[in-house]
Amino acid sequence: MPKRSTGSTARSPMIEPVALAALAFDVAIGWPASLYARIGHPVGLFARIIDAAERRWNRASSGDTTRRLRGVATVLVLIVVAGGGALLVERGVRWICGDWAWPVLALLAFPALAQRSLYDHVAPVAAALVAGDLGAARTAVGSIVGRDTDALDEAGVARAAIESLAESFCDGVAAPLFWLLVLGLPGVWAYKAINTADSLIGHRERRYADFGWAAARFDDGLNLIPARIAGVLLCVAGNGGFRTMWRDAQQHASPNAGWPEAAMAGALGLRLAGPIAYDGVVSDKPWIGAGRADATPADIAAALDIYRQACVLLWLIAGGVAWLL
Repeated sequence: MPKRSTGSTARSPMIEPVALAALAFDVAIGWPASLYARIGHPVGLFARIIDAAERRWNRASSGDTTRRLRGVATVLVLIVVAGGGALLVERGVRWICGDWAWPVLALLAFPALAQRSLYDHVAPVAAALVAGDLGAARTAVGSIVGRDTDALDEAGVARAAIESLAESFCDGVAAPLFWLLVLGLPGVWAYKAINTADSLIGHRERRYADFGWAAARFDDGLNLIPARIAGVLLCVAGNGGFRTMWRDAQQHASPNAGWPEAAMAGALGLRLAGPIAYDGVVSDKPWIGAGRADATPADIAAALDIYRQACVLLWLIAGGVAWLL
């Protein structure tokens, strides 16, 4: 019979490699399409809460201040549901499992990570380009980016895939792992809830400018440190890119996304970003990086190699934290 704790979330005297085990579960299991088709994904709950709040509270008839306050309320609801719910679950698991709570907590945390999923979404883009199927490549990259893809040439598709890989290394791997290490299960799921809100309503369009303001600002704050860590790790993994990262990170409209993107651009010797079309409207974004713009399938493969090595560095960090604490 395992020894039960008093319900406190204090760490056990034994080493608890929760984050390291979660990374391992993510790589080994992932979130298969068959599982997603049957039960969806945990972030789907957050999406439903956000959608319900947006339909009820984000009405054009309401004033700007009212909509902004309702957006703040939506974020607070998400934190209570995700963070508070995860805290109760974590306490329950520790009470029941005692010193052996960590494998269960790792199983509950790993769906918040996206190492395998990200790789599995980007690799087919390169495969389609190598096969000469530009249409399939556009479809594949369209599943991971928000820009228009119908008119992209091979270089545009390759750049889009590399940019998404770099940015999502932060949002999908580095940042969730950071908050898992800092605040445990409540931290990682509160982060995922806010990040989901940012992706759904944290936009600058008139409809979301006020209601999504809090989601965007909270997400910016939560990614402030992880984005810079992600950029440094990509530079280390890519044996370069530091100068480009320091110089061009602020060229991105996001205060955080530019760090991993500029790091990847520098490591690969590419120019990323630049003019991009959304819903038929071209946004004249500045270029990030000073290299060539004609990205190729080989560049996607090189970016995936850098990504894998950066993930290994995160494993080492997670293992080191488990050992030290």
